[in-house]
Amino acid sequence: MQIENPLSRRRLEEARRLLALAQTGLHYATSDFDKERYGEIAKIAHGQIAELASLDAGEVAELFAFETGYANPKLDVRCTVFDDVGRILLVREAADGLWSLPGGWADVGLSPAENAAKEVREESGYTVRIERLLAVWDINKHDHPASVFHIWKLVFLGLIESAGSIIGTETNGVGFFSLDDLPPLSLGRVLPEQIQRLSELYRSGRVDFD
Repeated sequence: MQIENPLSRRRLEEARRLLALAQTGLHYATSDFDKERYGEIAKIAHGQIAELASLDAGEVAELFAFETGYANPKLDVRCTVFDDVGRILLVREAADGLWSLPGGWADVGLSPAENAAKEVREESGYTVRIERLLAVWDINKHDHPASVFHIWKLVFLGLIESAGSIIGTETNGVGFFSLDDLPPLSLGRVLPEQIQRLSELYRSGRVDFD
């Protein structure tokens, strides 16, 4: 979702916050009166997000239909893998035909590191050992396209143990790329400057966090 205007991006952030307050209010509300009011606030937020994202309010409501309980940011877990000559492993996303680090939403029942290793195996075919955490990023603090969700990104470093074949359906290509010759990236998932930063963190042993 491309929203370049700073005012519109701020309005989207405010609408997301309003929706989070409504969701949390619905979770804790005990009276029908309160539930009705929080439901009304949620509808207002749906309308605001729909306007900014050029969607129908019903489509936005459907996106958040399963978002219940205390509202939290969504967790996107990614893995950085380098080969022996310093090239980075990227996978081509079936959804948009663009490239990204292996990863996706964190699954219940697995630790963040286990999620990262699973995503690499499914999306690239490589089995990796998770070595350490490289970065914890809040998309609001980076130049990603605007998202209807508030997302935190956890990026791990993986070391290759064996190769195999893609076993998932979310990616349809895999390759190692020089940092000076990256393919077109899926910017909602990873930015060129983030890939450069991950290479620096890999070499320095440091961790980035927002």
